[in-house]
Amino acid sequence: MNENETESERRTENRTFINLYHSVLISKREFELSYHFRIRNFSKKGMCILVREDSKIIEHLHVGEVLNMQFYPLKESDPIEYSKAEIKHISKDDRGRFPGHLLVGLNKFESE
Repeated sequence: MNENETESERRTENRTFINLYHSVLISKREFELSYHFRIRNFSKKGMCILVREDSKIIEHLHVGEVLNMQFYPLKESDPIEYSKAEIKHISKDDRGRFPGHLLVGLNKFESE
C-alpha cells in the first residue's frame, strides 16, 4: 500500500471493465415487482449494482443467495442473457460517491 492509499481503497485485484452488459433484472417470488439495475463495475470475479438503502428489495437480498437474473447486453442487437448469479456482498460505498446507497456485488455464473 502506498502512502496515499487508504485501507478501503486497496483491492485484492485490479478492476477489469468488461463491456458486455449494461443492466440486470432481478426478480423473486417475494417481490411485488421486478427490479432493474444498471451495472456499475466489473472485475474478473463479479460486478456491482447500486441499490438505495431504503429500497424494499434490500430486505430480500442475502449474501450467498443465488438468484435467476436477466442480463441486458450493451449492444441492443444481442439477446438478453438468462443466468444465475450469487450475491457476494452488500456493503456501503467506501468512497461515499453514492450517499444513501449500497453496493451489491454479484458473481454471474456461466449461462446454461
